[in-house]
Amino acid sequence: QVQLVESGGGLVQAGGSLRLTCAASGRAFNMYSMGWFRQAPGKERECVSAISRNAGSTYYANPVKGRFTISRDNAKNTVYLQMNSLKPEDTAVYLCNALARNSDTAFTTYWGQGTQVTVSS
Repeated sequence: QVQLVESGGGLVQAGGSLRLTCAASGRAFNMYSMGWFRQAPGKERECVSAISRNAGSTYYANPVKGRFTISRDNAKNTVYLQMNSLKPEDTAVYLCNALARNSDTAFTTYWGQGTQVTVSS
């Protein structure tokens, strides 16, 4: 089992920046793809960014492309989300996710508790 703890959320003005951190405990962190999801009231949870096990590939949702950067440090069991040029529509609870494929048809996933990001206009 993996425990994920997010930090770095807060209240910022539009145009500001935050860096979210997800600290993982457990074995074999480098076997998990990592992602950041967000959920605002009344909206579906969406994946905003993801990074592969060895950081060889990344994904960004269209609304955050060019503004957010995901990175990971496998030696520290940590994944980051640098968020720049924040907009009020970025306001949400941001959750860290870990995903490992155990076979062609099975996977294991873990979630953090979330950290609140609020962007004022």
